[in-house]
Amino acid sequence: MQPAAPPLDVTPEELEALLEGVREALGEAGYQKLKAAIRTLSYVTQLLENREATLQTLRRLLCQARTEKTEAVLQQAGIEGSPTKRRPAAAAAAKHPAAGHGRNGAEAYRGARRVEVQHASLHHGDRCPECQRGKVYPLHDPGLLVRMKGQAPIEATVYALEKLRCNLCGETFTAVAPEGVGEEKYDATTASMIALLRYGSGFPWNRLERLEESLGIPLPAATQCEIVAEAAAAIQPAMVELIGHAAQGEVLHNDDTSMPVLALRRDARHEDVHTEDAAAERTGVFTSGIVSTAHGQYIVSFRQVCVGGVRYPISF
Repeated sequence: MQPAAPPLDVTPEELEALLEGVREALGEAGYQKLKAAIRTLSYVTQLLENREATLQTLRRLLCQARTEKTEAVLQQAGIEGSPTKRRPAAAAAAKHPAAGHGRNGAEAYRGARRVEVQHASLHHGDRCPECQRGKVYPLHDPGLLVRMKGQAPIEATVYALEKLRCNLCGETFTAVAPEGVGEEKYDATTASMIALLRYGSGFPWNRLERLEESLGIPLPAATQCEIVAEAAAAIQPAMVELIGHAAQGEVLHNDDTSMPVLALRRDARHEDVHTEDAAAERTGVFTSGIVSTAHGQYIVSFRQVCVGGVRYPISF
């Protein structure tokens, strides 16, 4: 933060004299604009010194309202001259901003960790260091900074518990783990993240394994599958309940997409050897996804694999 500029005592008469000195260099148009700005500053300063102005009064005086003309505001302040008209093209551009050029505000980062930073030297009710007369108070909207950093999808923490051993009896003493560490190696968030990457974003097991390995977190594909399978068993009653709600939905959407399931393909080839007309029935392996719309919510309730005309239900 840059230090505040030292106060400079300048009278309105001195400003008027300086303005007259540069009138020829500015031209008539520039002279009128600068003159209006100086008189506005003098008028606002006078109001603040006399304590006759409120924040609402200053806002109404300086900010252009939709129902007021700038010329009327300047006349109210005792300033002559007409404001510069805005060009129609610029007014149209301001009214209809170009789409696709905005940025996400700080409130859009709902999953971000929020850190409250207190002022280092000022607190509520302290004397203002600038004017030495008023008292500072907290604003409703703080200054917001958004900072991002990359990290592995699965984060691991290694706790090195100090061990001490007696040189006489040989007894070993191990430090107690910090509070909240828990007994499980993989907590619930690990299973949730793996399931989101695998079934929500379509990450194959081996690709996810290579990604974690490159980031220094070894997590074999078989281990990932076991973690998700254990978590899925715990929430099986919730899935059954969702299926019941989905059955009462207003609209059911379904879609078939090809997906290679090696086990089912091997079974299909094995049956083709013993079935004469199997080649005509079995044309491929497909996944059917059913999405139900119920009470404005979307429920992905059932998926199944279809090999030709035979459907094999799967749960994930």
